[in-house]
Amino acid sequence: MAPLRPAAAPAAGPRCARSLPRSLRAADGLGCAAGAGPGAPGPAVPGWAGRVSLPTAALPAAPAPGLDVPALHHHVPGSVDGLFRPQKRNAHVPLWNYALLRAQVFIVYFIAGLKKLDADWVGGFSMGTLARHWLFAPFRLVLSEELTSRLVVHGGGLVLDLSAGFLLFFDATRPLALIFVTYFHCMNSQLFSIGMFSYTMLATNGLFCRPEWPRGLVARCPRWLRGWLPSTEPPQPSPDCHYGARGARGGLRPRQHLAAAFTILYVLEQLFLPYSHFITQGYNNWTNGLYGYSWDMMVHSRFHQHVKITYRDGLTGEVGYLKPGAFTQSRRWRDHADMLKQYSACLSQLLPRYNVTEPQIYFDVWVSINERFQQRLVDPRVDLVRAPWSPWTPTPWLLPLLVDLSPWRQQLQEMEAQLDGHTDTVFIADFPGLYLENFVSEDLGNTSLRVLRGKVLVELVEQQQNHSLQEGEGMQLPAGQYHKVHTVSPEPSCYMYLYINTTALQLERNLTQLRELRERVRNGTEQSPLPPELRPILGEPPPAGVPLDPVVSLFLRRERRQQQREHESSLAQRLRRFLRRKFFLFRRSALMTLIALRNLALGRPSPERLAQEVAFASWNGEGEEARPETDGGAQRGPEL
Repeated sequence: MAPLRPAAAPAAGPRCARSLPRSLRAADGLGCAAGAGPGAPGPAVPGWAGRVSLPTAALPAAPAPGLDVPALHHHVPGSVDGLFRPQKRNAHVPLWNYALLRAQVFIVYFIAGLKKLDADWVGGFSMGTLARHWLFAPFRLVLSEELTSRLVVHGGGLVLDLSAGFLLFFDATRPLALIFVTYFHCMNSQLFSIGMFSYTMLATNGLFCRPEWPRGLVARCPRWLRGWLPSTEPPQPSPDCHYGARGARGGLRPRQHLAAAFTILYVLEQLFLPYSHFITQGYNNWTNGLYGYSWDMMVHSRFHQHVKITYRDGLTGEVGYLKPGAFTQSRRWRDHADMLKQYSACLSQLLPRYNVTEPQIYFDVWVSINERFQQRLVDPRVDLVRAPWSPWTPTPWLLPLLVDLSPWRQQLQEMEAQLDGHTDTVFIADFPGLYLENFVSEDLGNTSLRVLRGKVLVELVEQQQNHSLQEGEGMQLPAGQYHKVHTVSPEPSCYMYLYINTTALQLERNLTQLRELRERVRNGTEQSPLPPELRPILGEPPPAGVPLDPVVSLFLRRERRQQQREHESSLAQRLRRFLRRKFFLFRRSALMTLIALRNLALGRPSPERLAQEVAFASWNGEGEEARPETDGGAQRGPEL
């Protein structure tokens, strides 16, 4: 007997519920989502994907008993559970499945936007150095670095996170949203080391599109490839869906009530977790809570200046120091109280193997968060091996963030802007009764300390001298020696280090002079002959018996490395370097022309402003390839 084809369902057959509220139709499994089958589309259900077309007349009727009905699916299924349950192959998907996934992605965007309403982000301090990255070079063509940071990085990130979920939800705005969120996640994959997060979020974009879009994509593939792809045939009814309508047989089953309850509870839980830090107080530090459950998406940037681990033998009292990376490759422990406690417990078990009995572990972690002063994270006087810690109570040995000093950040930026290109600075804030022990390297031959607030006592260890400094006072620090800065004022003290790496500065000057000298010899403007020890810069062998100067040797090594990189580079890399050089050449020409025309029309500005404009026009993109570090960086100051 030939197999019979299933007859089309009558008009009064199963239909998706239209009399129920839209919120129920979208979230509790009442109805299904799938590609449109043959025949007229079913009722348009507005909601999670704009409008989900649900087949009605095209749905096959239940076959009569004993009839041989041909299979509705002959291709590789597109779902994993379809491999084990044939009745689910090429079937409708309950709407609560879609609702759950879309709600999760919506929460990721929206809560991240709410977290960016923080004063640090709105003020432009959270990602202050991010605008220097090469990805923002097009914006810097028309905006300064400061405006690029404020408007593009911080303002654009805030607006995108707050609006992305809503824009993806509606059909009219979804194409625009897909463009922006795709660009946003592609940038994040280059800016931050966040693993698969950017690519995972890119993959979730398809959840907000119409459910039938994969069928249209597969239908455009070659015929020989379709046999290995999901089916493009009309979907069949699913046993997990409810096709309830007026007059339909049967109501909601218990499993569908459970699905609705699970969806609602799960969404409420995801909304609650980012604000549950009043429960997990032991994990709270300066960022207030479990980072993985708060969706503080890059709201905080940290820069570590100094990390010291001190151990003490419990029996002999012998004191020693460990490298910060001893026994671990991770750096996350520097910012989290629970990880510091775990690390100290591990060290207490490992150090007895090295003849340290009953070890006591002390941490001294100096970190700046969102461009504030460098300050301590934990109390360096507390032995963390025996210190209390609980996930439900605040950590007593965690020092508070000095938020009262946050208004200083604008002044700190102004002071840094006044420095020349060879002088660096580090801003320190310390608590009363504590001191900073520091070492000035011999390379930092010009290092001074200046008090910005409070009162400090500078102890020169080797010279056995003490110097008391008030607000506005400063002193020169000897190189190659230890010193201690004691905070003796009743309130926290603030001071700054000013230092110049004289050795590196002199080396760069010598190399620059050699490069200029070689150019003058090659173009014939250098009249005096080169001394024998400098002849190698022209490619000539050194004279017999004349030792090679160390600076000349370093100059030649750099030149060889540069030539080797250019020789081994691909055609695309060479083309990129060529276009890059030409781009910055034309950029400088255009900007200098605009500056000149402006000066002719409006007059010359102040020398300081003119120097800044010329420096901006002459910028050639050097240093922009450096990755910004957000969860840990290292600013090298006057320390060993």
